[in-house]
Amino acid sequence: MTDSTGSKVAIVGGHGKIAQLLITALAERGHQPLALVRKAEQTAELEALGAETAMLDIEADAAARFAEVFAGADAVVFAAGGGGDGDIDRKKSVDLGGSLKSIEGATSAGVRRFVQVSAIGVDAEVPEDTEPVWRAYVEAKRDADTALRSSDLDWTIIRPGGLTDDPATGSVALAPELDRGEVTRADVAAVIAACLEDDRTIGQQWTLTEGDHSVADAINAQV
Repeated sequence: MTDSTGSKVAIVGGHGKIAQLLITALAERGHQPLALVRKAEQTAELEALGAETAMLDIEADAAARFAEVFAGADAVVFAAGGGGDGDIDRKKSVDLGGSLKSIEGATSAGVRRFVQVSAIGVDAEVPEDTEPVWRAYVEAKRDADTALRSSDLDWTIIRPGGLTDDPATGSVALAPELDRGEVTRADVAAVIAACLEDDRTIGQQWTLTEGDHSVADAINAQV
């Protein structure tokens, strides 16, 4: 998608907070976001932001349905998460299972570009006394990243720190490993949008927190 406009970007987990900010960022850059949602009542809100919408149940639908909705897209962004509902099974079915079906669906649909939103520090060993739901979340994100890195897709993995709903700062830190910190969801969306337009980010896995560099400078320093 480098330097292109009018590209269609399918967003899995299209009603999430990062996804909604990404819809706006992509639309402002001249791209066409395609928000994939589970509930029909979510479509009007997302269409008002500039997205096309399609129905996709991340847990219930098979990889073949993912391929159907990805058809014609130029890129896929996996921005879904099981949330803080305390449900271990949803970490496996959404954070891992949804990613695996997205990878398979993108491959089947011939969509090579794939950006995945992960989480900071998921490759670190999980302490024995870790709360079970958090362990399930970390392991799901870790295994999803491993699967994506092993695929033939043109992937980028972004691992944000603690997420906040503060306004975008435009100042970030980006590196393979960083100390734990926070980052606004709006800044995460800005980094994803920039990565989609820069093929130098393919094959890169970065941790993202608040920092001292513009998004462009942070990416340039890493590629």
